[in-house]
Amino acid sequence: MADKKEAKKIGSAAKQVAAETKKATAWNIGFTKENNPDGLIQRTLIIFKPDAVQRGIVGEILSRFERVGLKIVATKMVNPDKDHYYHHYEEISKMITRRGQKAFDLVVDFMISGPVIAMVLEGVEAIPVVRKIVGSTEPMAADMGTIRGDYAHVSFGYADARNEGVANLIHASGNASEAEQEVSYWFKPEEIQIYKTLSERFTR
Repeated sequence: MADKKEAKKIGSAAKQVAAETKKATAWNIGFTKENNPDGLIQRTLIIFKPDAVQRGIVGEILSRFERVGLKIVATKMVNPDKDHYYHHYEEISKMITRRGQKAFDLVVDFMISGPVIAMVLEGVEAIPVVRKIVGSTEPMAADMGTIRGDYAHVSFGYADARNEGVANLIHASGNASEAEQEVSYWFKPEEIQIYKTLSERFTR
């Protein structure tokens, strides 16, 4: 009887581990109730757009995230097709629904114009921190001191008059729901690196 109970207990534990493993995504891999009890350590996706890559300022921009203590846990250079961006911009962030087909087409045409660098950053409330560093979507309206305010100045009006997408250097997840979906869409769990940085003592 005791053996049966023990076997049942082991079987139940194994099922729980299997279920947790199955649910593991690039968004939550490595996070536990012990090391992230309140969920305030977050991951977020950033994409260095074709203009950032082609202008050769990726390293300079990246240093801003590193200086505040955000940790790079995944990165890759890719050149996705329209289908990939359709899922990213419409299935996840509902861009056509929010801004219309024309805006979507212009953004996608711009994004497929060259390779991009996708990256996952991790840190305390990383999603709003990254959004603050990046600045407003329209570079002309972005505050000085933000990435878009310091490295670009194009306006929506200028881009619209030329039927072009706005070259605003970088994409950053807009909220927790988007971040969870985007990180898990662009990266596999095994692509996320779990490690400690020297600055975590002071930035977490």
